[in-house]
Amino acid sequence: MSTDDCTHDARTLEGAGVVVVAAGSGTRLGADRPKAFVEVGGDSLIEHALHVIAVTGIGEVVLVVPADRVAHAQEMVELETGCGCVHATVVAGGAERTDSVAAGLAALPPQTEVVLVHDAARCLTPPEVFTRVVDAVRAGAAGVVPGLPVVDTIKVVDERGVITATPERAGLRAVQTPQGFAADVLRAAYASATTATDDAALVEALGHEVVVVEGHPHAFKITGPADLADAERLLAQMR
Repeated sequence: MSTDDCTHDARTLEGAGVVVVAAGSGTRLGADRPKAFVEVGGDSLIEHALHVIAVTGIGEVVLVVPADRVAHAQEMVELETGCGCVHATVVAGGAERTDSVAAGLAALPPQTEVVLVHDAARCLTPPEVFTRVVDAVRAGAAGVVPGLPVVDTIKVVDERGVITATPERAGLRAVQTPQGFAADVLRAAYASATTATDDAALVEALGHEVVVVEGHPHAFKITGPADLADAERLLAQMR
């Protein structure tokens, strides 16, 4: 990466940091390594994610990986952030996603004002999504998530598989990452020791409002082989 790849908007991005969660096993992907270390288009998901973050101008990154992959990830970080525009730290994750995010949050500098939590599995998320999220937090939101309108009809079912409700699609969003928060709010949410499927839910549990900003189709999550194939096709088109 050259220094030309680093575009810094000091007004918006100063004081922002990103926790990149990359500690998943990759079982559903059928890979012989943790998912974030699987390559797509010649680079690992981690490398793609780090490159995008460097382009945003956000200067503080904590990469959370399996304990036995810390040294390998550190080598990736040194290569991908060699331009000097990003300060990256690698830490070991925990048994659950919340454990991993907590480890990453603890490694961010205490002066960090806005914290983004990003899944390495959404490694093709465009830089403008990061900027939209940070802008919204700077504008006063306690929490912000990018999302897209739901196009499928959604059914709520009970334990027997019987439909109990059909929510109106107009009020539904499929959320993505990075999710962004005022740093003190997110730290308080993790201090509450509540478990949840995403960070926004932890913040919501404290009574804070979380707003949704426009996401992007490229921010899809790579979970299975079909997603990996989609990412390969997308990268080929982009090139």
